[in-house]
Amino acid sequence: MTKCVAIIPARGGSKRVPRKNIKLFHGKPLIAYSIEAALRSELFDKIIVSTDDEEIAKTAKKYGAEVPFLRPKELSDDYTGTGQVIEHALNFLKQRGECYEFCCTIYATAPFLQEKYLIEGFDQLKNSKAKHAFSCTSMPFPIQRTFKITPNGRCEMFWPENFMKRSQDLEEAYQDAGQFYWTNLNIESEEITFGKDSIPIILPRYLVHDIDTLEDWKRAEVIYQSIN
Repeated sequence: MTKCVAIIPARGGSKRVPRKNIKLFHGKPLIAYSIEAALRSELFDKIIVSTDDEEIAKTAKKYGAEVPFLRPKELSDDYTGTGQVIEHALNFLKQRGECYEFCCTIYATAPFLQEKYLIEGFDQLKNSKAKHAFSCTSMPFPIQRTFKITPNGRCEMFWPENFMKRSQDLEEAYQDAGQFYWTNLNIESEEITFGKDSIPIILPRYLVHDIDTLEDWKRAEVIYQSIN
């Protein structure tokens, strides 16, 4: 039987939105939405939260996740990558004799996460030879027509040759949706996640919202309410 684990990284030191992971979003702690979507999917033998924070740990347990350890301080600063956090959690489980075939990293800041996309990602990955399957969405505008603002306050296109091209003639681009990342732990690959060994699970743009600032938070609440 295939064994799957979900790991939700959630440190306590959010700067721009203080206590973001457990701040109430439409009446529930933000992290609760990720835990509940993982539970509804019925894919996982275990759902764990990796945190350095006692209050986050208590909240995670309340909503159905396990918190078998508190993350060490050296993996809880602003410079620690998600990959290091996941590796630490998997090593902890392995030392307890728990081995998994598939791991799904789910962000704690994904209230728009729907279990059907978690299921789609898993189904596509397990029936392939790919290493990853992750959430993404299409860009709302052609990246080939983007520009930057120079130090003297003027504009400079990244690709000036595309200025006269029609939008519909430019190749569509996609971006990370920041919701979930499936990994087949039995496959070795040197490719980055956004590479040839990954399967993109395309979400509609209205379900993709970064929540990094208070303005992002307010916007997400308005859109969530309109959808639900």
